[in-house]
Amino acid sequence: MDRSTNLDIEELKMTREQYILATQQNSLPRIENPQLYPVGIYGWRKRCLYFFVLLLLVTMIVNLAMTIWILKVMNFTVDSPLVLQSDRNVTVNARNHMGQLTGQLTVGADAVEAQCKRFEVRASEGEKVLFSADEDEIIIGADRLKVTGTEGAVFGHSVETPHIRAEPSQDLKLESPTRSLIMEAPRGVQVSAAAGDLKATCRKELHLQSTEGEIFLNAEIIRLGNLPMGSFSSSPSSSSTSRQTIYELCVCPNGKLYLSPAGAGSTCQSSSNICLWS
Repeated sequence: MDRSTNLDIEELKMTREQYILATQQNSLPRIENPQLYPVGIYGWRKRCLYFFVLLLLVTMIVNLAMTIWILKVMNFTVDSPLVLQSDRNVTVNARNHMGQLTGQLTVGADAVEAQCKRFEVRASEGEKVLFSADEDEIIIGADRLKVTGTEGAVFGHSVETPHIRAEPSQDLKLESPTRSLIMEAPRGVQVSAAAGDLKATCRKELHLQSTEGEIFLNAEIIRLGNLPMGSFSSSPSSSSTSRQTIYELCVCPNGKLYLSPAGAGSTCQSSSNICLWS
């Protein structure tokens, strides 16, 4: 009786343990035919990776060496400007987003050429334009334009300016070596010398003409030199002519001036023979 009872208890324990084990096995995921995958790079892939890393390192070293060599050849330092050298010329191009050439600067052995729509030179401080050039006009914005050449400046066409002035203590000379010099103005031409003389000289004739007005000479003394002397039909004695100091100014019908010895009355009529052959 006791033995059978013990057997039943042991069977119950075994059944309980089997039930617990079966329950645990059902709760865990079942792995059938597990496969192990190696993690990492092995074999020829690893050798290729090392080769590419070594090649990249060599390329970086070569690039660094070339950069240092270029900087040394161009004498580039922090304190010195950038120098571009070439055996022929140096050309700088500017292009738009479509790749079209919009500007070009070429520095050659014979000339410096700039090709663009508008060329400007500005002052180092501010936005003042010192020089500007395009297809329509050339603008010089400097306070003074100085030409130091011995031949001056040559212009093929007209020059427009409101003021022409010489440097202090220097003379202003307007000259046409082989042709005429013409000064015209619709509202008048004024020539004045505030502290000096005004001279007009010519080789042939000097004409003063006023079409609608008058010629006005206003001075304390007006001198007309080298005027011819009128001749009398019957000449007086030489002794009286040598003592003559006062003369009369006479005018021929054609406008020619001549001198006639002054007398008690007018002597222009008696000495008007000079008008016949003038």
